[in-house]
Amino acid sequence: MAKRDDPDKLSELLGSFNGELLSEIPQHFNDDSIKVERLLLDMVRPDPIQPRRILPDRIHHEFHDGRLTPSQALRELVQIAQVAARQRGHPFKNLLELLPDPDRDEEDIKLTPEETLLKELITLAVTIHQDGQVNPITVVDMTHGVTRLYRIETGERRYWAGWLLKDFLQGFESDGMIDCIVVPADRSSVFRQAKENTARRGLSAIAMARQAALLLLTVNGYEIPAYAVTNDFYRQALELRIPRGTAQEIYAAMGGVDKAYFSYIKKLLLLCDEAMELADRHNLDEGVLRSITGLAPEDQIEMVQQIIQFGLSGKQVEKILHQDEQTTNETGTTKFPKHINDFVMGYSKHVDDFESESLWKAFLAIHRDEHLTHAFLMRLGETAFAAARNYKGQK
Repeated sequence: MAKRDDPDKLSELLGSFNGELLSEIPQHFNDDSIKVERLLLDMVRPDPIQPRRILPDRIHHEFHDGRLTPSQALRELVQIAQVAARQRGHPFKNLLELLPDPDRDEEDIKLTPEETLLKELITLAVTIHQDGQVNPITVVDMTHGVTRLYRIETGERRYWAGWLLKDFLQGFESDGMIDCIVVPADRSSVFRQAKENTARRGLSAIAMARQAALLLLTVNGYEIPAYAVTNDFYRQALELRIPRGTAQEIYAAMGGVDKAYFSYIKKLLLLCDEAMELADRHNLDEGVLRSITGLAPEDQIEMVQQIIQFGLSGKQVEKILHQDEQTTNETGTTKFPKHINDFVMGYSKHVDDFESESLWKAFLAIHRDEHLTHAFLMRLGETAFAAARNYKGQK
């Protein structure tokens, strides 16, 4: 992605970040260049490079590539949620069945990310229908000629809730319109978008990484595309530094993070695409992902899956990874650590005594954590099978 040559752009960006557009919504009405309109949903489109991904990754790209309409994108989401609910033994046909029910015990029901998203959007849609749209979304006027078009800067969840009201929720009347604060194209601000993202509802760690990358690319003069991008676009930021005099504005836009945490967040861009998608869907914290960014892609995916399945903490992840460490001598010949030699020797001498129940109790006695014990034993079994397959492949 080529850099753009505009020496005044950086100062304009920082000026917009510190200006009146970052004030509370009521103050927008004092600015003649800012207006609130009620727009047709058909004239509004989400930002394709918005760091916060609302839709699942596949649907996100198909929608922004023009292969799905808004209604078709939501229908895809509904079908994914329905399949997951049916597999759990709690099928639904009417979307209103997903609304919270005070007479139903839902504490022990573990929903998939898609079910959770759909439930949240339906709840938001019903709230908007009953109480009105309290907060307008912010859109950038991208109109060219007679074709009116607006790109969402903040408030994409309200947009999708509007489409649910329009096309999916029977018995809820909707005029297919949405209240919007309209911002001129020349006053669009990636800094304001970042501040809104971190202020309203915390971003996932992966979304924070994309947000950090977007800010870094912007202040370094990179052209920001108006179409959906791959993760490689954001990974360009891995080689970039924060220009002098912009650090505090970037940290503030990211929710007041410090230099060290910004660096940790940025490093998550080292994760492969599948690991990033899994971590984003399941809203994994930066702390549990920090240790796995240096692993090979297949190992990253495996560890993310274990983190999701067993709810591992950052320390537990580090402990599992430390178990697999090996050292190499100067000649490149593998040198086995003492703990591996001890394990092999002990197992070889007492192979008949390694019963499953005894292993479980021994691991549990040491770690005092059933989830961690289960993860260790699963890892041990996978390692043993991998070793056996490797031997068979060499014969």
